[in-house]
Amino acid sequence: MPSPLPSRPWQLPERLVTPEALVFGRRAVLTGLSALGGAALVPRTGTGAVPRVPIWTVDDRKLTDEKLATTYNNFYEFGSHKQIAKAAEALKTRPWTIRIEGLVEREQTFDIDDLLAKVALEERIYRHRCVEAWSMVVPWSGFPLAELVARARPLGSAKYLVMQTFLDARTAPGQRAFWYPWPYTEALTIAEATHELAFLVTGVYGKPLPNSMGAPIRLAVPWKYGFKSIKSIVAFRFVENRPKTFWEEIADHEYGFWANVNPDVPHPRWSQRMEQLLGESEKIPTKIFNGYGEWVAHLYPDLRDPVYFR
Repeated sequence: MPSPLPSRPWQLPERLVTPEALVFGRRAVLTGLSALGGAALVPRTGTGAVPRVPIWTVDDRKLTDEKLATTYNNFYEFGSHKQIAKAAEALKTRPWTIRIEGLVEREQTFDIDDLLAKVALEERIYRHRCVEAWSMVVPWSGFPLAELVARARPLGSAKYLVMQTFLDARTAPGQRAFWYPWPYTEALTIAEATHELAFLVTGVYGKPLPNSMGAPIRLAVPWKYGFKSIKSIVAFRFVENRPKTFWEEIADHEYGFWANVNPDVPHPRWSQRMEQLLGESEKIPTKIFNGYGEWVAHLYPDLRDPVYFR
């Protein structure tokens, strides 16, 4: 039998759960935001509390300043620069439907609010490492991707999960760039998609997810470079053959399917050994799998093969 996985720091004892009174106070604020047209993120679990991962799960790194984390983003739909937050405000996140397609028992389409009413949201503090060698530490709110996979009921022949973002060039000026293969597409193996670290995000810093970070729902796979964490998802498609993803189609010699973080495998144009934490002046060493190796290394059969890190 395989060795048991290490203890999981995101599985918390009751003493670490956010006090219920604080949660209901936050809920009232968010309900008001929703009534005003904001995204409806209502943190909830079966007990009415949101588990929070203690900061030690990211070693001695502190949370990134909220303003920095929510305004310094890659979102090519709204421009090929980092200052896309204002342009992204044009994206309408309600109504928002999500499609389940491909090798599943039954294809279906549902409204995101119907989905959120059926899941228990939790909060996790994750590292986020961009392939461009900057990083941040943020508290995501959401639910495990594995839960959506289970609800989709994929067939045994499904080997990969393909995800796509919205397509609306009238709203997103970056999508008028015809040389990009829109819509943005990313994919994981089924084993990666059902790993407990893979997380569907609906909020951050205890608030609804801002458009600049991929509202109303995005992916967080913290052991991979950030471009794998697709934003503003509208479709999940289960397939048998490995697809080509957005950045693979553009430059497969620079951005591969796997994109697992490894300081010893450089990008063709820069080193990956160090990273710049947003808001900090000093660079810090990058960790293999972004520090999550003890939980995810078993997903990759030969860690000496550089293909898994490109």
